[in-house]
Amino acid sequence: MAQELASVCPLDCPDTCSLTVTVEDDRIQKVRGSHTNPLTEGVICNKVSRLYPDFVHGAGRLTTPLQRTGPKGAGEFKAISWDAALDLIHDRFQAIMDAHGREAIMPFNYAGPHGVLAGGSMDLRFFHRLGASLLSRRPLCGGIKSEAWQGTFGAVAAAQPDEIDDAKLIIVWGNNVSYSNLHLAPVIKTIKQNGGKLVVVDPKRIKIAEQADMHLAPRPGTDVVLAFALAAELERLGAFDQAFIDQAVEGAEGFMERARQFDLERAAEITGVAADMIARLARLYHESEPAVISTGNGLERNRNGGSGIRAIFALPALTGKFRQAAGGLVGGSGNLFPRTGKRLVRPDWVPEGTRTINIIDVGRHLADDDIDPPIRGLFIYNHNPLIVHPDQNRMRRGLAREDVFTVGADVVMTDSLAYCDVVLPAASHFEHDDLFCAYGQSYLQRAEPVIPAVGEALPNTEIFRRLAHRFGFNDPDFSATDFDLMDAALDADDPRLGGVRPSALPTDQAVPMSQGGGRIGIDTMPKTKSGRIEIHSAYLTKRFDSPWPEFTPLPEDEVAAEARPLALVTPSSDMRTNSTFGGLAASDVAPPLEMHPDDAAARGLRDGQRIKLFNALGEVHLDLAVTDGVAPGVVVTAKGAWMRTTTNGQTVSALAPTTKADLSDGACYNDTRVEVAAL
Repeated sequence: MAQELASVCPLDCPDTCSLTVTVEDDRIQKVRGSHTNPLTEGVICNKVSRLYPDFVHGAGRLTTPLQRTGPKGAGEFKAISWDAALDLIHDRFQAIMDAHGREAIMPFNYAGPHGVLAGGSMDLRFFHRLGASLLSRRPLCGGIKSEAWQGTFGAVAAAQPDEIDDAKLIIVWGNNVSYSNLHLAPVIKTIKQNGGKLVVVDPKRIKIAEQADMHLAPRPGTDVVLAFALAAELERLGAFDQAFIDQAVEGAEGFMERARQFDLERAAEITGVAADMIARLARLYHESEPAVISTGNGLERNRNGGSGIRAIFALPALTGKFRQAAGGLVGGSGNLFPRTGKRLVRPDWVPEGTRTINIIDVGRHLADDDIDPPIRGLFIYNHNPLIVHPDQNRMRRGLAREDVFTVGADVVMTDSLAYCDVVLPAASHFEHDDLFCAYGQSYLQRAEPVIPAVGEALPNTEIFRRLAHRFGFNDPDFSATDFDLMDAALDADDPRLGGVRPSALPTDQAVPMSQGGGRIGIDTMPKTKSGRIEIHSAYLTKRFDSPWPEFTPLPEDEVAAEARPLALVTPSSDMRTNSTFGGLAASDVAPPLEMHPDDAAARGLRDGQRIKLFNALGEVHLDLAVTDGVAPGVVVTAKGAWMRTTTNGQTVSALAPTTKADLSDGACYNDTRVEVAAL
């Protein structure tokens, strides 16, 4: 008989929707939104509702441990037992450590599931106790924006989506709401129904821009210039709140010395946004009270990413928009949750002096052997690096090395796991307990299994629990149950939990973590060194030698317009979350390349034509879609497609550089410059 059970979406998305899952005969039949989470209110994205049953029960599902039998990448494996798999991992890792030292082993994980346990708990305890190389994960995505926030405001929260209905203006800047932040859309609808305005800033006319009162399409990497020009124009309009600046802002004049260098005409030349559009937006922002800005992660993916975000953060500070309850900035909620990460992952076990490797550099380190000790043991989980990392071809060369012993664990067979020596079947989030702390809304949720584990699949926690015991790690922390781990993950004494242990939170409730008025400009000051909003940041000066937002142009963008390469932007897809679901039939066809009619005409290209998209790093074959929905000089194609969609074994990540942004040494996907020609 069919049952309807509560769950939570674990995908890398700010919304963390509550779910109702229909289960019959231990199989997921249907996934729908539930009303447990007041923000998501029963609405979920199409990909989760349509694709999850096949993801969990389809042909690609891993159900038993595997050992490689053919060349790396060929996908040739034989089934083995769990005991055999764990023995093999132990023996090979131990031999590597004997030959090269403990740092020759490295975890290679990212954000496949966002559950607190699956995302990083027992696994990190294991690698910390082993003494493996540490991995800096944040540079791949989100780290630049997080550091910009930390440096400007400290560990405080922004306005939450359910707090801004009264805004008279919302600016959605670099945030693909329809595909990556779906539940901001009804908030925007309410704002507009109440007479408010919507402005979208994005190089592509994304779906939400169809409802916008204004759409500005800056060239990738020039958002900092646009924000500088807006600040200068706001100053000219007399829009600054000097009393708020005197009370709460550090570095206003130094910031304006930089902003005044970009008048409307110069900014228009650099950004591609008409001067009158910039002036109109400045006036609208000045005249709208409350006014709020939503910034997405798309903003950060260029060499000026941190500066662009910081310059945008400066706008509500200079104009006093934080004074209004529905004003300022909306988004980040991570600082609301009472996490106790040190207790959960035991960083105190890490041997002193252990190196940290930037996740963006892993492909180079594998392929080029340019660090000592070299990486010789790799464990890939919660991640599909061949598809999502920049410089894909170098990553492939690294994963293909026969002298690197690679273990992989995932729910389904991926392009990256095809290069592994041992593959372990991981349980989906529908098959284990977990906690969920969102990064874009303020509700804490817990989920229980809704089906038994499929085949021999195990949760990440149990995989690493067994592996730790195989290595002889007998500390009590390696015998901790998943309930113990949940209780270690959060501060049970936080009054918002109402005296309930994290492991006992009801699954049919979402616990609000919002602090109401306790945010910037209402009744809380920033938690920076100065106690003020730091446009000039002491933290970022010390950590990244970046006291101010600055604009640094790409050399490729400085040449004459007719010789300038095209800027490639790779936004989220309506079929995948990053690369999750990429192995399903819905993603069998590669997304098209969108190009402005002027750029197509200049190259003699037509709509529907097969083209090659290329640069010095690689070449991708796609169908062309000619549209005025992208800015001139910009081409767009969705990220996350798998190798099954290609005719030459390369996807768009092959074209992305491994250059670093101004903060967090972060990834610069939007600094990809390309050319397009008929195939």
